[in-house]
Amino acid sequence: MTQTTHYFKDILDELSRAADLLSDEQAEQLVNQLIATNKIFVAGAGRSGLMGKSFVMRMMHMGLDAYVVGETVTANLEHDDILIIASGSGETKSLVSMAEKAKSLGGMVIAVTINPDSTIGQLADQVIKMPGSPKDQSESAYETIQPMGSLFEQTLLLFFDAVILRFMEKKGLDSDTMYGKHANLE
Repeated sequence: MTQTTHYFKDILDELSRAADLLSDEQAEQLVNQLIATNKIFVAGAGRSGLMGKSFVMRMMHMGLDAYVVGETVTANLEHDDILIIASGSGETKSLVSMAEKAKSLGGMVIAVTINPDSTIGQLADQVIKMPGSPKDQSESAYETIQPMGSLFEQTLLLFFDAVILRFMEKKGLDSDTMYGKHANLE
């Protein structure tokens, strides 16, 4: 086994342990909110933002009215719409401002974070606690071999994919149905 293969297996072990720490109740609540809302907005910075973009893409494939905050085609947030913020620390200034703005417009804020007691966590209507270590791992009790926020970001991607699968199950969707909404100009 090469060292790279060894690391790959270690990462998978970390992700398996992370899955055991997720809350089924929080995930189910998120799925139900996605079903009930009109528009969904997702925001995150850096790699967390990339995971959020992949989530929005899958929601679009399911026929949901979902947007990445900051894109030129993003609609306006209205009363009772949802803003999902993915932030390991829960302290990213631009995301704190978005949460405050969404709240002032009557939106629901859902924080997906390692730190429920963070500024964004305190502003949120719902917090989904993620396992992982913040970028500065010296302040974390959660151990990972991976650099910075990698474990959080990977867990975020897999959590969002699991939410999509549960949504599909509840709405009777399958991959063939979703493929009909896949980009076709590529």
